Amino acid sequence: MSFKRTFFIATLVSVTLYACNNQSEKKTKAKDDTPTESLTFRDVDGVRFYEVKRRFSNGLSFNKDGFMLVPTWIIEYKAPDTMLAYSPEKRGMEAFYLQFDHGRVYNFAREFFRVKMIAKDSLVLQRLQVDARVITKGEVSDVNCTYYTKDYIEKVLKTTIGELQRPTKLDTAFIKKLSAATYKYPSNPDTAFAATEPVVFEPNSKNVKVEKLAYADSAHAKKSYAYMYPEYRIEINKSYKAFRFRFSVVVDVKGNLYVTRIEGVLPEDMPARKKLIQGIADVYLKNLLQIKPGTTMGIPHSSEVTINLVGNL
Repeated sequence: MSFKRTFFIATLVSVTLYACNNQSEKKTKAKDDTPTESLTFRDVDGVRFYEVKRRFSNGLSFNKDGFMLVPTWIIEYKAPDTMLAYSPEKRGMEAFYLQFDHGRVYNFAREFFRVKMIAKDSLVLQRLQVDARVITKGEVSDVNCTYYTKDYIEKVLKTTIGELQRPTKLDTAFIKKLSAATYKYPSNPDTAFAATEPVVFEPNSKNVKVEKLAYADSAHAKKSYAYMYPEYRIEINKSYKAFRFRFSVVVDVKGNLYVTRIEGVLPEDMPARKKLIQGIADVYLKNLLQIKPGTTMGIPHSSEVTINLVGNL
């Protein structure tokens, strides 16, 4: 779980992420005589670009842990050294200093990215994870994004921004494959993956209260972290004894709960404590809650959640 969390946080901190651009031969011929390779940000000064694709190099919007790359950014270069980016919190464009680093690597909004292509109506950028001025290899620097102008989207492609931002058939096939593994091994935390629509616990009794814990961060960070690491507080009144436990469970497509990790327990006490909490999950939680499994793209699958369980006499 630590690797998943490390990758997620490194990816989530980024605000600009990047993918391959596809252009027809006809569109290429219609461009100005200036070669695409020679264009710079100055050539698109004042042009607003909308992010339409955010994918890994394999063409997928998801990784094996269930993290989804979502294209949301709007950017616009302003000479000589400013990049405007849309801020959902401020509901407007926010200015950032555009710093040239080396080669085709730039920095703005505390992020590094490599310019892969600049055209009059499109950009292809690659987000880079940089630590101690060294580009980190692997998935954290393999996030790519394509931007188009609104005119290109509406007049040439004759579609909408929202339609281009939708997951692809390749994404659907990938999620179905991951989900199939959870059907075969429903209790295995190694095959379970984060659901973009997390598990829902609905009380069947007035003696039970359920709260899904939120995260104090930006809107994008809060939404992403909430589905990658969903956490709940469940309080049971009139239980057989008073108790407080914090643990993780895998929730399968049938709503079954499988205890995986328990916090604050010595190794020698783990077997007995796990048996106790599994019993509470089977007797109390299964009977006092209506459990809806997590889903991704409408596909149900096993996913792991954290529960803070409180029992009151």
